[in-house]
Amino acid sequence: MSKKENCKTKNGACKTSIGGQAVLEGVMMRGKSGIATAVRDSDGIIRLEADRLKPQSEVKKIAKWPVIRGMVNFFSSMVTGVKILMRSAEVYGEDETATEPSKFEKWLAKTFKVDIMSVVITLGVVLGLAFSIGLFFVIPHFLGRLFSTYVTDKLIWVNLFEGLVRILIFVGYVLLTSLMKDIKRTYMYHGAEHKTITAYEKGLELTVENVRTCRRVHDRCGTTFMFFVMFVSILVFSVFGAIFPMLTNGFLKLLSKLALLPLVAGLSYELLKLLAKTDSPLVYPLKVPGLLIQRITTSEPDDQMIEVAITAFNKVLKMDADENEPCCKFVVPEKVNEYTEKLKNTFKEGGIDDGADAEWLICEVTGLKRSDLSGEKFVTAKQIDKIEELAKQRLKGRPLWYVLGSANFYGYDLKVDERALIPRPETEELVEIALKTVNENSTVLDLCTGSGAIALVIKAKTGATVTASDISSEALSLASENFKKYDLDVNIVESDMFENIEGKFNLIISNPPYIKIEDIPTLQTEVKDYEPALALLGGEDGLDFYRIIASRAKDFLEVGGTLLLEVGIDQAESVKTLLGVDYRTEIIKDLSGIERIVKAELI
Repeated sequence: MSKKENCKTKNGACKTSIGGQAVLEGVMMRGKSGIATAVRDSDGIIRLEADRLKPQSEVKKIAKWPVIRGMVNFFSSMVTGVKILMRSAEVYGEDETATEPSKFEKWLAKTFKVDIMSVVITLGVVLGLAFSIGLFFVIPHFLGRLFSTYVTDKLIWVNLFEGLVRILIFVGYVLLTSLMKDIKRTYMYHGAEHKTITAYEKGLELTVENVRTCRRVHDRCGTTFMFFVMFVSILVFSVFGAIFPMLTNGFLKLLSKLALLPLVAGLSYELLKLLAKTDSPLVYPLKVPGLLIQRITTSEPDDQMIEVAITAFNKVLKMDADENEPCCKFVVPEKVNEYTEKLKNTFKEGGIDDGADAEWLICEVTGLKRSDLSGEKFVTAKQIDKIEELAKQRLKGRPLWYVLGSANFYGYDLKVDERALIPRPETEELVEIALKTVNENSTVLDLCTGSGAIALVIKAKTGATVTASDISSEALSLASENFKKYDLDVNIVESDMFENIEGKFNLIISNPPYIKIEDIPTLQTEVKDYEPALALLGGEDGLDFYRIIASRAKDFLEVGGTLLLEVGIDQAESVKTLLGVDYRTEIIKDLSGIERIVKAELI
């Protein structure tokens, strides 16, 4: 995105109205059309949230008038600031051991239909206002009354005294809070916010190196605004007292000052905007106090803080430049029951109706059981990141077990990926029969081994001498990884069927490719687009590899040896016929009642 698209330039400098605010472990930036907050969470990941502001065309004209716009901005900024502060706390303060909501939270949500966070935000705004009014108005007011007993020309001197007290309280408050560890870090993020805006205004590319060189104070800072509020309040309260002397005593004086606060805020806002437009030495004395106080409310940030500020600024910049730039939400911990339903709905919209897929993904990442998914434990932000990453793969059609990277076969957790077919439950029934056929003294050939599932179980369960063969070197590398995982000594041979096989075996077992070419387009996307075609295609009628086995297997079987074959639907009789009279043949149905296995003993 070029500077010309986003700012007016003059001598390489850029003008922008983007301003910001430091939050817990992050920075908020606000532009003309959007607001973005970036927070670095406890795992060191930068989280981003961005929303659109109400278009200027929808803002009432009166809210754009000078002074009034300052009043509106003052109160809206306070509410927005508290909301964003709470949201940043959700991100940075996430607890990976978080459990169910408290009984009070459940009662509050059920009884009043409100979220506890909404209550906290409202309470925060109210308490923040009350605290500010008490600290900066009530205390100076009563000290002013005490001071008035010692002066003759009360009006101007009392207002000046109260103004001075406010400034001293403000500076003292800032100095005291700067001693707190978390607040000190917030002041560092405040510095990062200023440096980033300054770097952009200087026309620099927003890199950590460039931003680091910029000053950490800024003309449009809220700290300067607060100083202007105190300065302007002295003038406004003095003028008001001169016009309405009957309201300058006692409790009425305090109420009148509170009533004038919006006017003071509006005038201070206009003064801030006016002075920010010029670098004239004539107005510099008015800027100096605010800039000096900023030396306390900002600190030098580290590079990671600068990265956060740049992230927020760039997002707002894009939103101001492009109305189609999408909004985004923080990834924060969610109740597992709510997140599970949300993911199921996402899958359903994406054409995946089986809700079990969503459950498997969540269980895989969180370590929870499927029975736990109806509870109110929390899924952490880091876990949600991982789940969403896996969910995107699944929504593109990638098979669930490839997405997970493993599949359970006969009680063994096998690595699976696109190098070989995913082991099916029907094949477990083939293995069940094989285990009744062999023992530790048997020799076994697993022809077309793929992931090595069959060979692995037979070796692990019986201790037989097992050879696993496949034409695919990639499939054999996957099988080898699975054998190593369980420390099994299986002989691996790369072979096109029997081409490189040597010796004779008590059992030859195989689940060869048996899909007809014409049936490939009708297969599920997960199968035809992701599982290896080499392991699927069985020729025109699906029987090509059974013909090879029928003609060659007897040369590699011991007399009385057994041939065990998994076959496709309606292929059993054809395979039995192909084996001919050299075998004593039996067709076995699977648990679904489908003729799935051909068992043949060499006569």
